Amino acid sequence: MSIRSKRKEEHLALAQMFFDKNKINSFDQMHLLRPTLPESIVDRNSISTTMFNKTVAAPFFINAMTGGSGKSKQINRALAHIAQKYNIAMALGSASILEKEPDQLPSFFIARENNPEGIIIANVNPLTSSEATAKIVKEIQADALQIHLNVVQEAAMPEGDRNFKWLDKIIEIRQAVDVPIIIKEVGFGFDDASIKLLQKNDFSLIDIAGSGGTNFAQIENSRNNHDVSFLEDLGLPTVVSALMAEKTDIDFIVSGGVRNPLDVIKGLALGAKYVGVSNFFLQTYLENGETGLSETINNWINDIALLMAVYGAKSIPDLQKVKRYYDLNLKNKLDQLL
Repeated sequence: MSIRSKRKEEHLALAQMFFDKNKINSFDQMHLLRPTLPESIVDRNSISTTMFNKTVAAPFFINAMTGGSGKSKQINRALAHIAQKYNIAMALGSASILEKEPDQLPSFFIARENNPEGIIIANVNPLTSSEATAKIVKEIQADALQIHLNVVQEAAMPEGDRNFKWLDKIIEIRQAVDVPIIIKEVGFGFDDASIKLLQKNDFSLIDIAGSGGTNFAQIENSRNNHDVSFLEDLGLPTVVSALMAEKTDIDFIVSGGVRNPLDVIKGLALGAKYVGVSNFFLQTYLENGETGLSETINNWINDIALLMAVYGAKSIPDLQKVKRYYDLNLKNKLDQLL
């Protein structure tokens, strides 16, 4: 196993080790005002939406996790089966490894093989060459491309990059590919200045990926030969980052600590076009297998349709009309930052 593949498998093991299903995050400090008389009917079709010119059954999707090793190939096969079964989108983990190790392509292409008509989203880091990225998108037959921005993770990683001048690089990548681009954080949240900088450079879709879920500084600190745990608290809470994005006219995805259907509803109420879920689905799969995750996904689709009716929303955009309120701790952050 190569050093890069070994790191992929280490990340999977550490994500499992640090996973805490009872972890509190900013979704718990945000509340939606429920109408006692919603005058609604539960309709599973009410949560269907369009994503990259394809119709999907739900506004949540399997977000970027893995690829580039033997174990990740097995995981991507199972995730693709489930995505195909329920017609939801799936993003792959970083495929930048393919620039140096093209023989790892099957661990990514397995998703397209098992979901030939569905939405598959490729993922690379911003330092992947534009030529290699274009090849990756073509080989994976991706419908869209995530370019992930992971400064804090790289800072915590013992072998991490130390050059964070990425804007020109992601512009080069955009010019080389012919699919939609998503600029994605990895669990530390987008700030408003960076959102505006991306808008100024004509990027139109971001994934805020706020703090509250997987903490890659924590994961990398456990791999480091000296303590960098001070990096673990640098993230913006998901709800705060979403509200920063909401104040602009950029389209955005909410992810980072999504654990249940109500979190999805809250993300949509914040204005997200879609909601991404990573580690919760991964750990459900690792604990209960493909059958267990398949049952969970089906339940989520039913429960999100149920919650739509509970809040009186006939369509996904209606959720943005639902009144919100916040616990004092979160409201204090919002008052200072927005």
